[in-house]
Amino acid sequence: MTEYAWFAALCDDDYEFLGVPDASLQSSWQHCRDIVLRAEENGFDNVLLPSGYALGIDATAFASAIAVQTNRIKLLLAVRLGELVVPQLARQIATLQHIAGGRLVINAISSDVPGETLSSDARYRRTTESIAVLRTLLRGERADFDGQFVTAHVEAPRIAVQYPHDPVVYFGGLSEAAQQCAAESSDVYLMWPDTTERMVDVMREMNDRAAAFGRTLRYGWRSHVIVRETEAEARAAATRLLSRLDTETGAAIRSKSLDSQSAGVARQTELRDAADADGYVERHLWAGVGRARSGAGIAIVGDPDQVAGKLREIRDAGIDTFILSGYPHLAECDLVARHVLPQLH
Repeated sequence: MTEYAWFAALCDDDYEFLGVPDASLQSSWQHCRDIVLRAEENGFDNVLLPSGYALGIDATAFASAIAVQTNRIKLLLAVRLGELVVPQLARQIATLQHIAGGRLVINAISSDVPGETLSSDARYRRTTESIAVLRTLLRGERADFDGQFVTAHVEAPRIAVQYPHDPVVYFGGLSEAAQQCAAESSDVYLMWPDTTERMVDVMREMNDRAAAFGRTLRYGWRSHVIVRETEAEARAAATRLLSRLDTETGAAIRSKSLDSQSAGVARQTELRDAADADGYVERHLWAGVGRARSGAGIAIVGDPDQVAGKLREIRDAGIDTFILSGYPHLAECDLVARHVLPQLH
């Protein structure tokens, strides 16, 4: 079954014009709540609750509040591994899962802890160890683990013993260390936009890596969408989105993210640099969003048939999870739900 998710802009990442702050779109409980409620109303299966350190609002606190205001939609909580000791994190997640009635899924983030810098290999090793211990405790089992970064000799928290579960873990990254971590630890390998040919190559490699651990993976795609009734209107909306951005502001926004030097961000930059004069990597993949965003920096742009067709192409290549977003997030959520989701379902 294919899953279509939306994005709750918890990290001060909502604009009418990229790079131009708008107080009405700034991350807040009210604004982000409205996005999630609209995504559920519009029929999305899941919603990503992203996490930043300096930016926006706390994803875990937000998840606790929004869980009791939603009924059906799954909550994909971004968890910055390394910021909390693992047994404490296990208790937190187990409690949230209980509040959400089993709708919580995890997006594991292997980011540097604010104020420290680890090598890529060390950071992903810490993530692999953290996920291993976290899974054990959330299954309600005792953890006895002595790793390079994580040591745990502890019983599972009572809430996990009473309501045990093995969390679905989403994870992404293009470096060698990230891919090994994903192959060993994740359930859904999440990719940022790329050409379909390149994406298929990555999935083939990840299948081989996961098989070495006796595991299989599902695959996800995280991108933006700009859909309008005609292709010309969609392209005009993309142009308008960038119309007030200057180079210095865009660079400053990109540099704020703790993952701004990652291999995945480098690939998005490579695609943006290779795009045509209007920012298109190919006819319906537009790299303009990446001028003011670190991370997934490409949007699918077109009319309803074109956007749905591109998503079907990606789905047929092996993706079964899509995490979509658009600017402003409430307005584009409505447009995607009206024009695209009915074709996909």
